[in-house]
Amino acid sequence: MLLPFLFQKDAHQVKAPYVVLDFSATNPDLATLDLTDTVTFTDYVFGKLREAGAQVGMGGYNEQRVIYRRSAHFNTAEEPREIHLGIDFWAEAGTPVYAPLAGNVHSFQDNDHFGDYGPTIILEHTVDGKPLYSLYGHLTRSSLEGLYVGKRVEENEQIAEIGPYPENGDWPPHLHFQLMTDMLGSEGDFPGVCSVSDRAKFLAICPNPNDLLGIPGLS
Repeated sequence: MLLPFLFQKDAHQVKAPYVVLDFSATNPDLATLDLTDTVTFTDYVFGKLREAGAQVGMGGYNEQRVIYRRSAHFNTAEEPREIHLGIDFWAEAGTPVYAPLAGNVHSFQDNDHFGDYGPTIILEHTVDGKPLYSLYGHLTRSSLEGLYVGKRVEENEQIAEIGPYPENGDWPPHLHFQLMTDMLGSEGDFPGVCSVSDRAKFLAICPNPNDLLGIPGLS
């Protein structure tokens, strides 16, 4: 099963059935789940897809989420991080991922911590004469094989596959897709979740990916 909406920017070309998933505190389901148990979390996500007759669950840009309480990676002694800065595409492990724009490999690494990105690829693009970076998290480890900084990637070229847990950072299988106008000096990693107090700062450099993808029904 392909994800044509990951690279097709014309709304009429969106073909795979999908459902928007809510991971904010307004979803009463989340209060009853042990989200630290990845099997339980996965069963919930894919159960929602089956209920909706969908192949993919998506959403989450600028969503204040409760699901990050499952991992110390997001909960420090200071303010916790809970504002999601990208769009998630929840789909079966092994689902191919395509580049929405031509560009070059900026950096990549395996962010191997519970709740982190796992294998991650960041591409660098030029749009209207300005740099734009795209991040792909929760991939298979094999997606990193053969990569090198500066490697050319063409639009619509397959660049990776959605990874299984636990190698994907121990999440239900999904792709975290995020755009950045400034990498802030980071390589192979970039915050995908920020604190409420940092929300305006990060949203200013992390535009809504759906402005690029144009998926109907997704804010």
